[in-house]
Amino acid sequence: MSRRAAIAGIGATEFSKDSGRSELRLAVEAVRAALDDAGLRAGEVSGLVTFGMDNNPEIAVARELGMGDLRFLSRIGYGGGAACAVVQQAVLAITAGIADVVVCYRALNERSGRRFGRAVAPPDADAGWHYPMGLATPAAMVAMVARRYLHDYGATSDDFGRVAVAMRRHAATNPYAWFHGRPISLDDHRSSRWIAEPLRLLDCCQESDGAVALVVTSAERARDLAQRPAVVAAAAQGSGPGQFVMTSYYRPAIAALPEMGVVAGQLWEQSGFAPDDVRAAVLYDHFTPYVLMQLEELGFCPRGEARHLVADGGIELGGRLPVNPHGGQLGEAYIHGMNGIAEAVRQVRGTAVNQVPGDGPVLVTAGTGVPTSGLILAQ
Repeated sequence: MSRRAAIAGIGATEFSKDSGRSELRLAVEAVRAALDDAGLRAGEVSGLVTFGMDNNPEIAVARELGMGDLRFLSRIGYGGGAACAVVQQAVLAITAGIADVVVCYRALNERSGRRFGRAVAPPDADAGWHYPMGLATPAAMVAMVARRYLHDYGATSDDFGRVAVAMRRHAATNPYAWFHGRPISLDDHRSSRWIAEPLRLLDCCQESDGAVALVVTSAERARDLAQRPAVVAAAAQGSGPGQFVMTSYYRPAIAALPEMGVVAGQLWEQSGFAPDDVRAAVLYDHFTPYVLMQLEELGFCPRGEARHLVADGGIELGGRLPVNPHGGQLGEAYIHGMNGIAEAVRQVRGTAVNQVPGDGPVLVTAGTGVPTSGLILAQ
């Protein structure tokens, strides 16, 4: 599978707090933009992939865009954990010869419509272990893990805050980011209100309206299209033992993300790259503690030591490993991780607003705390 497919087109709507239009319209706008970017017509699409949580049926998107016969339709569950896996599904379909051009999309009015941060009783049996105890929001669920991380490794809230400061600094120079021109300081983080201790408001990602789409085709065909292709050097999914959705508290180590460890091993094996080869990382920053834990699970530093990498400016532009040059979900927008994949494509193309120099690969991760996924994109 490695290097046999590529992302040939990217498209997005604006990112806002109130889009003023339906999620279907957002999806169609993003898909059309991605196809235009690749120089392809809607009739050339033979497959569609999206999130299990997306409200836009594939056939509705196809009708609105005038697509013809579709030979591959797929959806991935587990919320943000699906982000990179939708690309993996597209790659699998292309390498198997099932489809020629596959479009991955995600559209949501997450701020003006359904707000993920609200307390809503999940419909599954696992909720009985945590919901009656008051763990009813993502922030509350992650707070349990974050507290254990502080306890196990001697980290502090400031270590989380430095992640937020770096992401907002990157977003401040990205004109497409919601927080363009609005960096924060560590004091701003310290004074932001508690959401669920030890998580403050500025430890939590945004709620956003918008859509992103990606066009995936064979690496050979992508070379003849309008844009420089971002070759998929590796694509992986992973789930760890004792996995719950955001509440995996019954493992030997609570302050860890073994699902990302499963993904990491596959990414390095498939691609032939190692952590030191990576030029930039686009990490799913739904909550700041999970950025630190991902750095550790991916092998960029030993467990419990990501705070030292962050404290030394290592994740900022010009640092050892620039993370989320676009500002991430903390700074640009929360489009369930899909905007991060688009940023990785721009980095490979050399067209990013905050372009990281060099020609090394770019790593992307999806949501953690759930079964997750990852990609390595290369030239």
